Amino acid sequence: MKKYLVFTLSSLIAASILSANETYSMNFDKETVSLIRKIKVYKDPAWTAKIVTKENKEFYFISPKSLMEYYYNPAKWPETNVHKEEDLKALVVTDYKTMKPIDAKKAFYVYGSHKVSLAGDDIPAFAQLDDAKKFMDENHGRRILKFSDLKEALIELLNGDI
Repeated sequence: MKKYLVFTLSSLIAASILSANETYSMNFDKETVSLIRKIKVYKDPAWTAKIVTKENKEFYFISPKSLMEYYYNPAKWPETNVHKEEDLKALVVTDYKTMKPIDAKKAFYVYGSHKVSLAGDDIPAFAQLDDAKKFMDENHGRRILKFSDLKEALIELLNGDI
């Protein structure tokens, strides 16, 4: 029994270390079209975002704002087969500075800057708070937001729906 318990604990520790260091990828090409706006995502890769479903299907977006638009209303796109948050394996955005894919839930977003995506007013994402602050200062941003701050009403405002 003790050997089994030790093996289980060490397995759990190893799994948590792996998930903490998980790397993300963006595997799109010139034909990959965004789920919502039907624009080819390669046209502005600094803004690209995606979801990965629990079925390991990937769906791309032309910006973090578009990803959040989907996140709050996945039923509008039944082809993703997402009905609740547990159906999502990963939410990924591109770090605007480094151009590397990062966990959307751990990113910092700049609201109100003069930079716009192909989707219009948007919220560029950053892995590091200092990078978000610098971008905000250089591009007249108004606020830095965490994922939990990205409410549906904000996305509607950015889309001009309010």
